Amino acid sequence: MDGVSLLQTPVGFTLLDSLPPYDPSTVDALSMQLRKQGYDPGLIAAALTQQRLRDRAAVKFGEHAASMLFTEAGLQQATRAVVADLHAARYVAAGCRAVADITCGLGADSLAFSRAGLAVTAVEFDQATAGFARHNLAPFPKATVVFGDGLGVDFAPFDGVFADPARRSARGRTFNPADYSPPLDRVLAIRDVVPALGVKIAPGIAYADLPADVHAQWVSVDGDVVEAGLWFGPLGGSPGRSALVISGTHSVEIETSQDPRSEAVMVEPAPLGKYLYEPDGAVIRSGGLHVAADLLRAAPVSESIAYLTGDNLVDTPLARAFEVVDVMPIKALKSYLRARGVGSLEILKRGVDLDPDQFRKTLKLKGAGAATVILTRVLGKHSAIVCHRVGRRV
Repeated sequence: MDGVSLLQTPVGFTLLDSLPPYDPSTVDALSMQLRKQGYDPGLIAAALTQQRLRDRAAVKFGEHAASMLFTEAGLQQATRAVVADLHAARYVAAGCRAVADITCGLGADSLAFSRAGLAVTAVEFDQATAGFARHNLAPFPKATVVFGDGLGVDFAPFDGVFADPARRSARGRTFNPADYSPPLDRVLAIRDVVPALGVKIAPGIAYADLPADVHAQWVSVDGDVVEAGLWFGPLGGSPGRSALVISGTHSVEIETSQDPRSEAVMVEPAPLGKYLYEPDGAVIRSGGLHVAADLLRAAPVSESIAYLTGDNLVDTPLARAFEVVDVMPIKALKSYLRARGVGSLEILKRGVDLDPDQFRKTLKLKGAGAATVILTRVLGKHSAIVCHRVGRRV
C-alpha cells in the first residue's frame, strides 16, 4: 500500500490523531522520531503532509480541519466554509432536497449541503481525492461519494446541481472557461435538465462570457475575492450581477447590474477630496464602482482607476477609507519623506507601473516615523498620495 492508502487505515488515523500542532521547525525531528517507532516511511510522509495541510485549512474550515483529509490542489480550490454555507442556503431557499455536487473535490460544498440537511451525491473523478471526500463526508448519512465523471450522472433524481470546475492544468491557472475541467459550456448545459444549477468560477471571468440568464455574484471574505458564483433558475432570481462582501461576522450585498453581460458603468472622475476610498475587490470585479461611488458620495480619482475620492467620510465594509494628508508628483516623494523622518512606509498602488518593493528601496527611508502612500493617477497625472487609514471595516 502507498502512503495515502496507509493513511486511511486504523494505524494511519491513529498516527494522525497523535501528531502535535504543525511546526515547520520540528518536522524533520518528528519524522525521524516516527521512523524510530517503526512507522512506514510512506505513511510518515503522508501523515506529515496532512499535518501541514490541516494547519493551512483552518483558515477555510476552522476547527473542522483537524479531522479532515486534504490534497494540495483540493485545498487550494476548496470553498471556504462560510461561503459554502451560503451556497447551501440558496438550495434550501429554492426548495431543493437532493443535490448533485458533480465536481466535489474534497467535499467542501457537499459538507455545507449536508449541514443544511440536503441529500448529497458528491462525484469526483480522481480516485484518491474521492477517498478523502468519502472520509470528510462520513459523518453525514445522507451524503454519498461516487468515483467517476460528474457529467455522466443521471440527473433525474436531483432537483439541484452544483459544480466547481477545475481551473488549473499542467500549464498552470487558466482563465478561459473553455479550458475548465469540465468545460464551462458543458456544465451550463445541465440547466436544461435541472434549472437549479450553481457554478463556482474564477473571479476574473469576462462579462461577455456570462450567459444572459445568470445571476453572477462576486464574493469577498475579509478583503480577499474568493469566487464568482453563477446561479440559475430558482437559485439566482433575476439575471444580473452583484457583490457580496463578508467582513468578520457581517456581510453586505449590493446589486451592480441588471444585465450580467453589460459593461461596467463609467463614472466621471473628480479632483482629489479629503478622503480616498479603496473599494472591495468584489465590488470592482462585479462592475459596481458606480454603486460604491453613489453610496460614498465620491468619484474616481482618474479615468479607469478604481480609487474613489470625496469630502464625506462614510464607514462601510464596501471600501477602505483613507484621509488625505498630502499629494505630490511621485518624484517628489523621496525628499518629502526624508524631511519628515519616515522610516516605515506602506505602499499601495493602482494604475502605476511600479514594483512597491523596488520603489521602497529607491526612497532610502530613514527615521522613526511611519506613513502610508498611495501611488496612482489623479486626473491623469501620476501622483503620490500620503494618507492614513480612517474608519473601520465592519
